[in-house]
Amino acid sequence: MKIFFKLLSAIILLTVFSSAIFAQTLFTYGNQSVTKDEFLKAYQKNNADKKSTEQSYRDYLELYLRYKLKVKAAYDLKIDTVAAQAAEMKNFRSQVVESYMNDDESLNKIINEAFLRSQKDIHVAHIFIAIPKNAAPADTLKAFEKATDAYNDLKKGKQFGDVVSLYSDEPSAKNNHGDIGFITVFSLPYELETLAYTTPVGKFSKIYKSKSGYHIFKNIEERKAIGRIKTAQVLFLFPPNANDDIKASVKQKADSVYNLLMNGGNFAELAKKYSGDNLSFQTGGEMAEFGVGKYDAAFENAAYALNKDGEISKPVLTNFGYHIIKRLSRKQVPETNNKETFEAYKQKVMTDPRNEYSKKALLQKALVAQNFKRSSIDENNLLIYTDSFLQHRPLPNFAGINEKALLFSFSNKNVTVQDWLTYARSVKDQKRTVNNKTTKDFFDQYLQTVALENYRDHLEDYNKDFAYQLNEFKEGNLLFEIMQRKIWDKASADSVGLKNYYESHKDKYWWEASADAVLFTSGNEKAATDIKKKLSSANINSWRKLIDSSAGAAQADSGRFELTQLPLPEEKSYVAGQFTSMNNNQNDNTSTFAYIVKVYHDRSPRNFNDARGFVINDYQAYLEDNWIAELKKKYPVKIDEAVLKSLVK
Repeated sequence: MKIFFKLLSAIILLTVFSSAIFAQTLFTYGNQSVTKDEFLKAYQKNNADKKSTEQSYRDYLELYLRYKLKVKAAYDLKIDTVAAQAAEMKNFRSQVVESYMNDDESLNKIINEAFLRSQKDIHVAHIFIAIPKNAAPADTLKAFEKATDAYNDLKKGKQFGDVVSLYSDEPSAKNNHGDIGFITVFSLPYELETLAYTTPVGKFSKIYKSKSGYHIFKNIEERKAIGRIKTAQVLFLFPPNANDDIKASVKQKADSVYNLLMNGGNFAELAKKYSGDNLSFQTGGEMAEFGVGKYDAAFENAAYALNKDGEISKPVLTNFGYHIIKRLSRKQVPETNNKETFEAYKQKVMTDPRNEYSKKALLQKALVAQNFKRSSIDENNLLIYTDSFLQHRPLPNFAGINEKALLFSFSNKNVTVQDWLTYARSVKDQKRTVNNKTTKDFFDQYLQTVALENYRDHLEDYNKDFAYQLNEFKEGNLLFEIMQRKIWDKASADSVGLKNYYESHKDKYWWEASADAVLFTSGNEKAATDIKKKLSSANINSWRKLIDSSAGAAQADSGRFELTQLPLPEEKSYVAGQFTSMNNNQNDNTSTFAYIVKVYHDRSPRNFNDARGFVINDYQAYLEDNWIAELKKKYPVKIDEAVLKSLVK
C-alpha cells in the first residue's frame, strides 16, 4: 500500500511538473506573455517536416514574435470590433463548431469497435416477437411472455429452427427457419449488431427488447470478413402471387438469357432489355457496392462465389425471382486500423444511428462542464401543470410551480418554467413532430436541446482546441487587415517612395540572359500543337486574334522573360524569329511553347517599370522592418533564454 501511494504521489508530481514546464513564459512583449506550450503548438503546426534544432526554434521565434506584435497593433486599433471582422468570425465559427460537438473518447471507442467487428462476419439466425404499434401494456406483456416461452424452449435443448417456426413473427421465418445468413458491421441496427457480436459461436443470446419487439439471436458460425463486392445483375422478377408454372416460365426465360451471355451476349444490353430491377437496369444492371448482410443470403452467396471480375453466375433463385450476377470488382476489408482506415470508419459512424451513443456521452459531458443543476420542482407535478397549460385548462396549484419559477440552471444561464412552456407549445403546434411522444419525452428532449445549444454557443469556454482554432482564425484575419492598412496598400500607393527606393537600390535589379517572347499555354498537347501549326503558317503578329478565336483552348502572354524562368525544355540556344520546343506538364496536363521575338544574351539593368514588382516586394519588407522596430520599442520584447534552450531538450 505504501508503494502504491508513493507511485501515485510520483505520478501527481510528474503531472504537475510537466504542466509547470509547458506553462513557462518563453517571451513577453509589453504586458503580454507567450508560454512555451503556445509557441510549441504553433511551431509544430508549421514545421512538421523540419528537424527541430535550436536554430530552427530561434528562426521561428522571430517570425512568431513579429506575428504577435502585428496582432497586438491590430487590437490596439480596435480592428477586432469592425463589423466585417465580427461577421467573418461568426461565419467561421458556424462552419467548424459541429466538428467539435462530439465526445472524442466515446466516439473513438465506437469507431475502433466498428473496425474490430469489420474483421469477421457472423452467420446468425433470429427469433423475432413483434410488439404491436401503439401497444397497450397487456400487449407488450403478451409479447414478452411469448419471447420467454421461446427462450425457455431453447434452454431445454430444442432446435433453434424449430423454435423459430413455433414462435417467430418474422415473415420469412417459415422459409428460412430464422437463418438470415452472414452479417457484418453496419448490417443491422447497432443494438442488434451488438447482440450478435457478443453472442459466442454456437450459443443463443438472451432476450433483447427493441422498439419493434423482442429478439433472440443465435451465432451459428464465424469467418474472417470477406469484404465488399460490386456486381451487375439481370433480375427476372416473379409477378405477385406467382404459381409454380409461372415461376418455371420465369426460370426458362432466365436460362435462355444466360445461354446468350455464355455465347458472347452483351450483359449491359441484356440487362436493359430484360431486367426487372428498376434501380439498375438503366445502368446496364450495375449495382452499388455492397457487403454481407445487405441482400438475400442466396444472392450474396452466389455473388461472393464468383472467383474473378467479369465472371457470370447461373440463374440464382431468391424470393424475388431469378438473378444472373456478374462480378465487377471485389474489395478486401482493411486489416490495419491506420489513419486512413480510421477516418473512413469515422465517416460511417458519424452518419450511423450508433453515433447517438456518442451524443449521449457528449450531453453528460456538457451538463458537467456547465455546472447543470435541477431545481427542487417535482417533475410529475410539472408534467401535469404542462398538460393543463397546453390543453387550456385551469392550472393546478402546485407549490413552487409558476411561470417565473426556476426549472434548471447552468453556470451562465437560468431556465424558467415559462421557457419550457413556450417550447412545449411550439412543439404541440407542429403536429408532425409529435407522433406518439409523451410530454415527458418532450421535456427530456427540451433539456437536452437547451444544454447542447448553450454548450455549443459557449464551446470556447469548455474546449481548448476549439478556442485555439477560433483565436487562430481571428488573429489571422487581424493580421491580414493590419498588413493591408500598414504595409501592402501603402507600398502600392506610395509612388514617390517606390521610386526613391528603386533609385537607392538600383544595383539589386538586373536582367539576366533574357528574351522578348510570346508564351503560349494550352490545356492539352493536341490543342497546343494545333495552335502552333496555325501560328507557323500565319503572320505571328496575328497571335492575339488567333488566341481570341480559340474559345479558351489556349492562352498567351507577351513580355520579357529571363531564359531560366521560361517554363520550357532546356534549349541549346534561343533564336529570334523561331518557336521553341513543346513542354508537357504532367502535373496539370498543360502544354507550353514560346515564340522568341528578341534575345538578350548579356546581363543588363532593369528600368523602374521592369523592376516594379520586385521593388514593391522589397519596399513592403522595408516598411515592415521599420514598423516592427517601432512596435518593439512600443512593446519591449524579453526572451527567456533558458526556456528557449530547453525547447531542444
